[in-house]
Amino acid sequence: MEYLDIINEKDEVIGTASMEEAHQQKLPHRIVHIFIFNKENKMALQLRSQYKSFCPNHWCTPVGGHVRAGETYEQAAFRECKEELGVKLEITSTHKDIYEDGLGNKLFLTTYKAITDGPFNINPEEVQKVEFFTLEQIQSMINSGEKFHPELLFLLKKHFGIK
Repeated sequence: MEYLDIINEKDEVIGTASMEEAHQQKLPHRIVHIFIFNKENKMALQLRSQYKSFCPNHWCTPVGGHVRAGETYEQAAFRECKEELGVKLEITSTHKDIYEDGLGNKLFLTTYKAITDGPFNINPEEVQKVEFFTLEQIQSMINSGEKFHPELLFLLKKHFGIK
């Protein structure tokens, strides 16, 4: 069972709960995302596996996930990168946001950036594929109704000018 740190408004740890408890009780917790760009400045997106319990078959950041109890954001980013893409990347911190999903969930998102053209050794339990897109292509995908993870949409709108 995976445990998460529960945090207050200042992103300070105030307790621990299982992931299930955190979600059921809508306890604030931490999430990491890594945006990956290639040398042409195209953004990588991951198509989530059909086996994911939340948002299967949705486009999302190429790396993302919960920060486990006792982990730092950076440690979680490296762990998720290895689990999902099978690689270790050099990352730089870019943004820290509070995301409220409209259902009572409050998440603290920390976002990182990496630059690579791949290759990736994707975990098929987590990821169907990773592809690179221009921001214009991503906007077109959204406009045409492709499914996007809500946290990705939030980050794209807030930091990349996507509508």
